[in-house]
Order: sequence, then structure tokens, then C-alpha cells
Amino acid sequence: MTPTTRSVLRAGAVLACVPYLALKVAWIAGGRIGIPDGSALLDHRGVMAAANAFTVLLDGAVVVLALLLTRPWGRRVPAWSLAVPMWVATGLLTPIMTGFPAQLAVQAFAGSAPAAKEREPFLDDWVFAVVYPAFIVQGLCLGALFVDYARQRWGHLWQGRVRDLAGPAPRGAAVVAALLALFPGVVHLLWAVGADTGLNAARADSRTSDFFVMEALNVLYLATAVAGGLLLAFRRGRDLPVKLPLAMAWVGAGAVACWGGWLGLASLIGVADDADRPTALMNLTYAGQMITGLLVASVGVRCFAARAQTPVRA
Repeated sequence: MTPTTRSVLRAGAVLACVPYLALKVAWIAGGRIGIPDGSALLDHRGVMAAANAFTVLLDGAVVVLALLLTRPWGRRVPAWSLAVPMWVATGLLTPIMTGFPAQLAVQAFAGSAPAAKEREPFLDDWVFAVVYPAFIVQGLCLGALFVDYARQRWGHLWQGRVRDLAGPAPRGAAVVAALLALFPGVVHLLWAVGADTGLNAARADSRTSDFFVMEALNVLYLATAVAGGLLLAFRRGRDLPVKLPLAMAWVGAGAVACWGGWLGLASLIGVADDADRPTALMNLTYAGQMITGLLVASVGVRCFAARAQTPVRA
């Protein structure tokens, strides 16, 4: 990648943060732009201000990552201090990057399934139309920069085939992850096909096609994470390039763990109405997918560490 391309991608990532950060700063300052009357965001101003400040830090981290991936000093940071925030960014942005276009496609070809019960809108529709495309740009720019960075710093560890993997195989963690994934996988599948088992009243009554698309994708993320972990741990698909199961484990585990944690956290903030309170099954589902993602991530870390200590055959 040329220096000019890196500069363009860095600028794209930084500029894509502006809409979200501007809205969040306005809300922290007491503004109501994009927040309709009756929104739950107006019920707990202190809690919402703290939550908005936290998300400002998250999106601000994108700016730091864009600089780290393109500046000379970024080559000297410890591996974990880059890998962990990049993994979290991957996990939070992947469901938006895949889910938002999929939702638009379903609406375009099949229309949006009406909610069973009309509720006060959370945010004006234009907010999502502005912020989500910006998130997609962030993900594309950061992803391209990270692949370029990782190729230069760790590219030799991606070489070879699955059969070339050496060192102890973390089979226990992969098997436990696969077994644990069955629970959230089945629940998300039930929700994707229309069942309201375990959903709170508010979520069950407000389901549209967007909800069903995201639930189907949650099943896909779990399957991708588990498949990547099992391929690495059991050295299946021996002729596959190592980068494929590593990428599956990275992206799938990130989406499962980080998005599960985010949904679990978001469902607990500012909940006053019993209809909005997450049920035990919802909490267990989010926790199950978060633990699954962390276990698969540990499989990837152990395989990557073993590769770093073993000569890679051409």
C-alpha cells in the first residue's frame, strides 16, 4: 500500500467519526437534535450523558487507531495494545457493516415487516441514515489499514497451510466454545424465524424485518466463530491457507463477544419500564455468546503465539 493510499484511508476513518461524535457531544451538552419527543433517551439524562461520554471514547479510539496504523511510532507499540482495541472495533463494527446493508436490501425487495405494536421512536430515522454509513466507512478504512499493517509486521505468521500449524492444539477451548454456542445459536435462530420465546414485551411487540435480519446474522457470526476455532484447534481442512480460519476466528469471535457484551450492557442502561427490562433468557443468550467469542479468541491467540515461536514452512 502506498503512503498516499494510507493517508487517504486515515483521513476517511477520521472524517467518518465526525457525524457520530458531533451528535454525541450535542446530546451530552443537553441538545435534542435527532431525539424525538417521548424517546427513552429523555428519561434518564444523567445515565444517558454517561453512556454518551463512553461511546465518545469508543469512537475517539478509532481516530487513535487510524494514527497508530499509519504513523512510524505505531510500529513500536506492544502487539496486544493494538490487537485488543482492533479486535473490539472489528466486533462492534462488523454487525453494522453487514447488518445495515442487509436490512436495506430486505426492505427494498420484501418491505419492512410491521411491528405488532407502535412505540415511541428511539431516534429520528435520519440519525441512522447518517451514522450507520459513517460506521461502515470507518470499518472499511480501519480494516484496510490493519490488514496492511499486520501484513508488514506479522505477515510471515499467515504463511503456509493449516497442516503446517505446530505446537499444542487448544482443542479443549474450541470444543467448549462449540458446545456453549449451541445455546445462544438456537435462541437467535428461534428469534430469527419469528418465535418470541424469552423476549421482553417491548422487544416482542416492536419486531420488524430489521430485527429478523440481525438475528439471522447473529447465528452466522456464531457459526463462523466456532468453525474458525475448530479448524485451528483440530487442524481440519489441512490444505486451507492458515489466514482463512484465523480470519474466521478473528471476525466471528469479535462480532459474537463484543456485540453480545454491547447488547447486554445497552439493555441494562436506563431501564425503568418492566416491558423494556431484559429477561433472564436474553441475558443468558448475550452472556453465552460473549463467553463463546472469548473462548474462540483464546484459540486464535494460542495458535498465533505458537506460530510466532515456530519456523513457517514456505
